[in-house]
Amino acid sequence: MSADFLDTNIFVYTFDSLDLAKQAAARRLVAEAIEQRSGIISSQVVQETLNVLTGKARVRLSAQQAGRFLHEMLIPLWRGAPTPALYESALSLRDRYGLGFYDSLIVAAALEAGCTRVLSEDLQHGQRIEGLTIENPFR
Repeated sequence: MSADFLDTNIFVYTFDSLDLAKQAAARRLVAEAIEQRSGIISSQVVQETLNVLTGKARVRLSAQQAGRFLHEMLIPLWRGAPTPALYESALSLRDRYGLGFYDSLIVAAALEAGCTRVLSEDLQHGQRIEGLTIENPFR
């Protein structure tokens, strides 16, 4: 069974009480990814998630709450650290597919991890990139 790459927005939506359907879907996705060991995230997702949840989110987490979320939800899914090869791949993907740089890093990390799907609201649903399918789990 191949793993799914979970993008930042999924973790942010676990706290979004203004959209209960997205919140429930996000919580289910994260729980399944951890329980079934079927999800992967990168350092970028960890950084973006903690940045949003401690600063820009409607419900801001304290450092202690963010630390608990890091250990319970993010670290179990976190694989690897960025390498020069990851950045080279991201630059190539950016040019080939017209992605923004940070989106190309997400795709490069997913490909490097051997994922077959990226679950993201921010990328083009249904797009295929080198054997990887982009899927919006909130559609």
